[in-house]
Amino acid sequence: MNWFNHHTHSAFCDGTGTPLDFVKAALAQDFSMLGFSSHAPLPFNNSFTLKEEEVDHYRQTIRSLSYEYAGRLEIYLAMEVDFIPGMIEDFRFWKNRANLDYVIGGVHLVRPQADERLWFIDGPKRETYDQGLSELFGNDIRLAVRSYFDQLNQMIEGQAPDVIAHIDKIKMHNQERFFSINDLWYQAMLNESLTLAKQKGCIVEVNTRGLYKGRCKDFFPGASVLKTIKELAIPITISSDAHAPAELSGKFSEAIEAIKAAGIRELKVFRYGTWNSVVVE
Repeated sequence: MNWFNHHTHSAFCDGTGTPLDFVKAALAQDFSMLGFSSHAPLPFNNSFTLKEEEVDHYRQTIRSLSYEYAGRLEIYLAMEVDFIPGMIEDFRFWKNRANLDYVIGGVHLVRPQADERLWFIDGPKRETYDQGLSELFGNDIRLAVRSYFDQLNQMIEGQAPDVIAHIDKIKMHNQERFFSINDLWYQAMLNESLTLAKQKGCIVEVNTRGLYKGRCKDFFPGASVLKTIKELAIPITISSDAHAPAELSGKFSEAIEAIKAAGIRELKVFRYGTWNSVVVE
């Protein structure tokens, strides 16, 4: 099976390296498909999203590469769109605005009810996670995690992205300190989101970034969750969430072994305008 990656961030957002750098790395690793997925613009200043004035340049750059490398590597155009209630455009806005091939939806910034402040659950600093938990939720971890999954469910229900990014990302900076992924209340919340993803026909990615960056001891979602995904017959794909060319296939071999151990035998890959199934080898 040739490798592929739908979830790729270049210097157009918070990655390092030009799209061409990623293309060369993909070819060197015998990739058959590469999808670029810059973070969609957000309506406030930040250091990690694509700038709105760069959307056309981004689109033109990726499309030009797809023409230049046709026959050698399939290259697709996407965005990872953050879902923040009351702050973001409908996902279809960006799909139409940039003529995207597909959309990845994710939650990185949790907005508490009746509050415009945001809890940043991602990034390299665990202290940021802890500070937000304290200031926005009074260290009530169940309330905080419930807010994350409520926001995720609202995204799945209302936006139904093609791919759901790192569905259990909320566990990353927790690192088993405030709750355990084996807690029944946590598993119930996650299973609720998985069931909704199945109902809405979304693909769940197996995201390897937390593991190869040393920020998590498992994939997003973890090996135990893959068994539930198998039981629910939820379609999955594999993504490295690469932010540098060297990360394109980070921990892919280990992810494939975990996927096979859960009894899953197919992955979804975007090719020629549709989502197709490939056999896990």
